[in-house]
Amino acid sequence: MGSQKIEVFTAGCYICNNAVKKIEELACPDCEVVVYDLNEKCESNICEKKAKEYGIESVPAVAIDGELADCCNNKGIDIEVLKEAGLGQQV
Repeated sequence: MGSQKIEVFTAGCYICNNAVKKIEELACPDCEVVVYDLNEKCESNICEKKAKEYGIESVPAVAIDGELADCCNNKGIDIEVLKEAGLGQQV
């Protein structure tokens, strides 16, 4: 099957760290797991460039062999849904 490149995008939080740990446990022995902590920034801004390239708007997110996994393709928050839930409305 060959090795895979697994890119994990995080914000260094508890939930992200648990996701990274699980992915590292499940990755094949010869797979390359690269963790990009968007809070820490990366040399040459590669974290931000890759996150934009993949269309990542929420973390944790995972790309395998250059493609964002379907489970991570939720596109972040939806302002209209939040407004419907009461955001911005005086109570």
